[in-house]
Amino acid sequence: MFLLGVGSLQLFVQSNWTGPPVHLKIQDFLPSALLQKFCEPKMLHAAILKMLVLDGESVYSLTSHPILLLIARIILVNSRHKLASLQMLSWWTLRCVNIHQQLLEERSPELFTLAQTCIKQVTEAETLFTDGESWHLAVQFHLECAYTFLYYYEYKKAKQCFNMAKDITKLQINLTGALGKRTRFQEKYVAQLILDVQRTDEFLLPHSELSPAPTPLENLTMNYDLNDDTVLNEIKLADADQYQVPDLCAEELAVILGICIDFQKNNPIHKLTEEELLAFTSCLLSQPKFWAIQTSALLLRTKLEKGSTRRMERAMKQTQALADQFEDANTSVSERMKIFYCCQVPPHWAIQRQLASLLFELGCTSSALQIFEELEMWEDAVICYERAGQHGKAEEILRRELEKKETPGLYCLLGDVLKDHQYYDKAWELSRHRSARAQRSKGLLHLRNREFRECVECFERSVQINPMQLGVWFSLGCAYIALEGYEGAAKAFQRCVTLEPDNAEAWNNLSTAYIRLKQKIKAFRTLQEALKCNYEHWQIWENYLLTSTDVGEFSEAIKAYHRLMDLREKYKDTQVLAILVRAVVDGMADRTGEVSSGLKGKLQELLGRVTSRVTNDGEIWRLYARLYGNGQNDSGEDIEKLLQCLTKAHKCEMQSSDWEKDVSSFKDVVKGAIEIAHVAIKCSKNKSNHQEALQILSSARLNLRGLSSKAKQLFVDVTSNEVHSEIADEVTTMDNMIAKLQELSNQLRDQC
Repeated sequence: MFLLGVGSLQLFVQSNWTGPPVHLKIQDFLPSALLQKFCEPKMLHAAILKMLVLDGESVYSLTSHPILLLIARIILVNSRHKLASLQMLSWWTLRCVNIHQQLLEERSPELFTLAQTCIKQVTEAETLFTDGESWHLAVQFHLECAYTFLYYYEYKKAKQCFNMAKDITKLQINLTGALGKRTRFQEKYVAQLILDVQRTDEFLLPHSELSPAPTPLENLTMNYDLNDDTVLNEIKLADADQYQVPDLCAEELAVILGICIDFQKNNPIHKLTEEELLAFTSCLLSQPKFWAIQTSALLLRTKLEKGSTRRMERAMKQTQALADQFEDANTSVSERMKIFYCCQVPPHWAIQRQLASLLFELGCTSSALQIFEELEMWEDAVICYERAGQHGKAEEILRRELEKKETPGLYCLLGDVLKDHQYYDKAWELSRHRSARAQRSKGLLHLRNREFRECVECFERSVQINPMQLGVWFSLGCAYIALEGYEGAAKAFQRCVTLEPDNAEAWNNLSTAYIRLKQKIKAFRTLQEALKCNYEHWQIWENYLLTSTDVGEFSEAIKAYHRLMDLREKYKDTQVLAILVRAVVDGMADRTGEVSSGLKGKLQELLGRVTSRVTNDGEIWRLYARLYGNGQNDSGEDIEKLLQCLTKAHKCEMQSSDWEKDVSSFKDVVKGAIEIAHVAIKCSKNKSNHQEALQILSSARLNLRGLSSKAKQLFVDVTSNEVHSEIADEVTTMDNMIAKLQELSNQLRDQC
C-alpha cells in the first residue's frame, strides 16, 4: 500500500514536473460504478481538483492526472496511522505535502502544520541517519526541510537546515575575488567575482557509491553558449588551477544550489546580488551531472540574464529549451528523478509561464498571450491585455470562459478588470463562502477606494479561511491604522512578522500601533527588530530615535541620531537634542535607572558632529554650550569651548531677520551677549597670555557696545529722548558690563 502511494506520487511528478507526459487512462484503475457518476472525464477531473482544494485556495486547473496525487494523499496523509511502522513514511508524506502545496494559489496552513509534524517525526527517528552510510540521506532530508521552511517564510529555520546539510558535506563555500577577463578584447586581468568551493582538509565522504551516479550529458538540458562578439561565455581566470572546483557528488551540488536559493531569498533585488547569484550558477553549471540541478541553475540564470541586452537572446533560447524538454519522450525518467525533491524544480507550466513573461517583456505580446491562454492562466493573460491597453479584450476572454464554466477564480478576475464588487460577491457565493481570494480581492478594491471599514470586514473573512496570507495581514493592519483601530492593527502586523520575521515595514508599522496604544516599551523593541531587517531605512531610524528618547533609552537615541546623520547628511531634530542635553546636564535616570551624566562625552561628540553639518542654528549651538557648564567651577578648556559655542549661537541669532524690530527678540539677543561677557571674563582669567585675554575681553565689549548703541537708536522716546522703560534695565546692565570689561582690559594692559 505504501509503495502504491509512493509510486502514484512519482508518476504525478513525472506528469507535471519532469516529463515526459504520462499516458494514463483513468478507467483502467477506477471502478466503473464510480465512473458512472460522472458523464464526462472533465467532470471527474473537476471533482478531483475540488477534493484537492485546501484552506479555500484553488488548485491549478490544468494539473495533469490529479487522481495520482489524490491516491498518494489518501495513502501517505489520510492513512498514515495505519502505516506508522514504516520508517520512511513521514519523509514521503513531507514530499507529498510539498508537491501538493505547489499546485495551490496561496500557502496552506493545513499543509504547513502537517509538514512540521513530518519533519519532527523524521528528525526524532534517529536510526535513519545515525549510520555513517546514510550521510547522503541526511543531506537530502535537511535540504527538503530547508525548502519547506523557506516557502512558508521560516527563513531562520531554513538557513539552519541549509547549514546542517553543508556541515555534513564538509564543504567550504565562499564568494571571493579572482583575477580574470570577462570580455574578448580585455588586455589586463581585473578582479572578478567567483564562487570558491573547497572540501575541508581534502575530506572525502564515505560510501560515495551510495550517492546517485551522474546522468549522461546527452540526457541533460542543453546549456546554450553566449555567442556574443564581446562578452566571453565564461570568466577566463588568470590562475584557473587555484580555484578549481573539486569533483562534486549529487548531494554536494544540491547543497550549493540550496545555499544559492537561500542567498537569493535573504538579499534585496540589486545588481550586486545578481552578480553574486551568477557566480553560484556558473559554479553549478561547470559540473553538468544531474537534471534537477541543471534545470534549477539554468532557470535562475535566465531570470538574472533577461535584463542584460547582451545576454537576453541566450535567456530566451534557454527558457524555450527548458520549456520544450518536458515533451522529450526519449529521456530517462529515472535519471530526471535523481535528487529531484531536494532541488525545488518548478512544475512545467511555471517554466512555460516564465517563457511567456519573457516574450511579453520583449514585446512579443501575441506569442505571450497565446501561451497564457493555452495554460489557462487567465490572470496573466488579463495583465497582458491590461498593459497593452486592451481592457475590452481582457473582459471578453473572461466572459467567454465563464460561459464555458463558472468558477470563483474567473469571477474574481472579472471583478479585478471591471473594479466591480458584484463579481467578487458572485465568486464568494459560488465558492459557498470558502474563497479566500474573493474576499481578498474585494477588500483590496475597498482599500483602493479608501472604504476602510468594509475593507477590514473583507480581509478578516479572508484570513479566517487562510491565515497564511502575508499581504492580506499587512493590508488589514494598514486599514486598521486608517480607522484608528490600533489593537486590530497590532494584531494584524504581529501576524505579519510571525509569518515573515524579516519584514521591516511590518515591524515598523507594529511599533506605530504600539505607540498609539501607549505601549512604548513594546514599540521600542519592535523597532529594534525592524532595524535588524532594514538598516538603511531612515524613517525607521527616526521612529527609533523618537521612541528611544520617549522611553528613556538615551544611549540608543544618540546611536540612532548618528545613524540618521549617516543616511541624511543635514538631519536635525532640535527637540530631541534638547531632551538629551537636559537628561545629561540634570543627571536624569534612564530606563534602567542609571544616571545619564555618564553619556556627556557621547553627547558632546554627537553635537560636535551636528554643528559641523548644521552651522546656522543658534538653538543647537546653545544646547552644545549647555554641555560645557555655565562657566562656574569648570576647567579652562570647558570654559573656552563654552565661550565658542555661545558666540556662534549669538551670531546665528543676530543673522536672523527682524530681531532688531521686536523688543522681546532684542532682549533675548542682549541676554545672550551679557552671558558671553560673563563667560569671557572667566575665560580671560584662565589665560596665561595677557594678549589673548585682552582679545577675548575686547570682543565681548565691542559686541555689547554695538547692541547698546543700537538700543539707544531704536528704542528711544522722541519727546523725552530717553530709552523705553521696557528695555532700560537691559541697556543699564550692558553699560555696566562694558565699563567692567574696560576696567579689566586696562588692568591687563598695565600688566603687559
